Amino acid sequence: MTRREAREQAFMVLFEKIFDEESTISEIVEIAKENELIKINNFAEALLKAVEDNSEEVDSVIEANLQDWTLSRLPKVSLAVLRLAVAEIKYIDEVPDGVAVNEAVELAKKYGTSVDASFINGVLGAVAKD
Repeated sequence: MTRREAREQAFMVLFEKIFDEESTISEIVEIAKENELIKINNFAEALLKAVEDNSEEVDSVIEANLQDWTLSRLPKVSLAVLRLAVAEIKYIDEVPDGVAVNEAVELAKKYGTSVDASFINGVLGAVAKD
């Protein structure tokens, strides 16, 4: 599994988490694994663990870089992509920030719209500069 595929799997888990606030990310991953819905490799697990362990800080970083938006108003795809990318930028040292931003934009293009992709690029550009 490539890192791009691992990010996509992690994105799917985070997207589901938005709609299932009662379950933890770990619980969602376990259920998905048991039912063979997704494959999660070590990189995807590291991304998901970074989001889960640092969720308040990740959301705080996102909020600090939003202009005229709040987390609750963001499209769900954008929110999941931003959470994944901010965690990757902040907590996965082996990935250059530019790569994390580019991969997030590609996810947004695939699952969202071109407007989502531009918005995510702007927010993550600000995050990466900090």
